[in-house]
Amino acid sequence: MKSKSRKVAIVGSGMVGSSCAYSMVNQAICDEIMMIDRTYDRAMAQALDLSHCMDFTGTRTKVYAGTSNDCAGMDVVILTAGANPKPGQTRLDVLDDAAVITKEIVTNIMAGGFDGIFVIAANPVDIVTYMVWKISGLPRHRIIGTGTSIDSSRLKTLLSDVFSIDPRSVNGYALGEHGESQFVAWSHVTIGGKPILQIMEQHRERFSQLDLEDIARKTKDAGWEIFTRKGSTHFGIGSALAYITRSILNDEHKIIAVSAILDGEYGLSEVCAGVPAIIGRDGIKELLELNLSSEEFEKFNASCGIIRTGIESLHLEDRV
Repeated sequence: MKSKSRKVAIVGSGMVGSSCAYSMVNQAICDEIMMIDRTYDRAMAQALDLSHCMDFTGTRTKVYAGTSNDCAGMDVVILTAGANPKPGQTRLDVLDDAAVITKEIVTNIMAGGFDGIFVIAANPVDIVTYMVWKISGLPRHRIIGTGTSIDSSRLKTLLSDVFSIDPRSVNGYALGEHGESQFVAWSHVTIGGKPILQIMEQHRERFSQLDLEDIARKTKDAGWEIFTRKGSTHFGIGSALAYITRSILNDEHKIIAVSAILDGEYGLSEVCAGVPAIIGRDGIKELLELNLSSEEFEKFNASCGIIRTGIESLHLEDRV
């Protein structure tokens, strides 16, 4: 009986990379995980630690250390290695350092013969995702950034507290930049299938204190709230990476708000932003173009403008 192992490489064995690996091991998402880090001993240590989980999980996942040159046989390469912002900085402030790291890693991976799907979490994720696309030369549907997937999850969690329901009963998206210019598309947020704006209109007394702008602000700032208290965010984004990878390997066709390269969608091209997409075995099957309100469309264009400015500042024609 022939079988094809599902293989994933995780570049960056820090908090995000190891949290992602731990999530995948416990969910039995793939058959093999290769841990990669600039410091090989760190990758080896993480692989050993993760391998010691197997006696307590339902399915064995082979975990081992490797290098960027060993990715030829991988189905998915997850990029978590990057530059972390310091207190007072934004994600965009680490762009130059992130660009140097990304170019080195992706160049080595492609030189080793990789021909799979990239999933990127390194910040600023929208710009790094665009850069991976340009450096790798792979088609856009095989380049996926985590984008606003984690922000959309934070939005659902906040709303679940307000309405006292399971977050999975909330549907809605934060769109645009995974950063300061992101926004919530309130016209498409539903609770149990019912539009939140309609719920608020029909139950004015009950939800008179609900401030949507405050919810959107808390959604945007949630990552910083965690970061300032413990120095990193990793469980949530690690789970988001695992979720996206599972949809790829199992061809689940889940709709996830990811950072994707736009090519005419929403009237924009040559920019990468957080939008809902159908994720399957070949990567992005399709980008969903939401019918945004005029105000939301203005916010989306403004957010993409900020991302585009960051992309242009890299002068990729000199880097690729």
